[in-house]
Amino acid sequence: MKTAIIKRKEIEKVLTPALANKTVEKVFKAHGLGQTDMPPKSYLFFEKGDLRSMPAYVHGQGFDIAGIKSVNVHTENASKHGLPTVMAVIILTDPQTGFPLAVMDGTYLTSMRTGAAGATATKLLSRKNAKTAGFIGCGVQARTQLMCTMEVRKITSIKVWKFKEDDTLADAFCRWAKRRFGVQTRISEDIDEVSTGVEVLITTTPSRTPLVSNVSPGTHINAIGADAEGKQELNVKILKQAKIVIDNWAQASHSGEINVPIHRRQIAKKNIYAELGEIAVKKKKGRTSAGEITVFDSTGLAIQDVSCAYAVYETLKKQGTLREVKLL
Repeated sequence: MKTAIIKRKEIEKVLTPALANKTVEKVFKAHGLGQTDMPPKSYLFFEKGDLRSMPAYVHGQGFDIAGIKSVNVHTENASKHGLPTVMAVIILTDPQTGFPLAVMDGTYLTSMRTGAAGATATKLLSRKNAKTAGFIGCGVQARTQLMCTMEVRKITSIKVWKFKEDDTLADAFCRWAKRRFGVQTRISEDIDEVSTGVEVLITTTPSRTPLVSNVSPGTHINAIGADAEGKQELNVKILKQAKIVIDNWAQASHSGEINVPIHRRQIAKKNIYAELGEIAVKKKKGRTSAGEITVFDSTGLAIQDVSCAYAVYETLKKQGTLREVKLL
């Protein structure tokens, strides 16, 4: 047997926002029905960053696939080494034999599956007529969040936080969003101006101190940035007044938006309303009123990686374009 080697460029052509959204929503349903096995991600810490291992097995909703992702986060990469902050490799495994079906780039896939998780939460938790979105953080992840969100909501205007005067990311993000989607854009150095008066708020920063303190009634928040112990983007007062939905308790309590307030005993497990998979399979309701504030705490799950990797693999296999080598 041979193993497929799949490059980023191939994944970019195949893993569209529509396919990513469809795949991730389906795998959250599998998770909600107990059709997944997924140990919490493990961490190796270095002086300049960390390395995470993320295994998963999905056996439901049309999936029978396993795999593992190796992913790093090194915040100085861009400025000092000309490398992405986040890089990843995924090994896709046949659960029947353990054979490595594919080795593939996971960097672009990670961004897309995270965008799709945010879009799935937006679909299930935001107001259906949402048209405005605010962005705290406007790097690569902000772009995939908007790309995937546009598949589920008709966003017509965005507000973007410029965190310092010489920040060029905000301007670049707005130019890109206007060119790609034709949305109206507004940049502000006042974070409250960005976080209020929007129906969807997306936070994608690596902050270790709360940034967002004020939101308007009826806002849905996708809290994406907190993905390691000690990270936090939202003031705990927002969590205390919101319906909190997480992707997975083991990960969120350790490294998600709720990790700091949980460990400080500012909130408890009883304050968590649901996991997103429970809402996806209708075990629990999503938004129940126009005025409630909802928060999705996204830590990034290995089931998202494995399911999206499998979708890419199957698509390329059907196209007859897989490049394979004999590894074993």
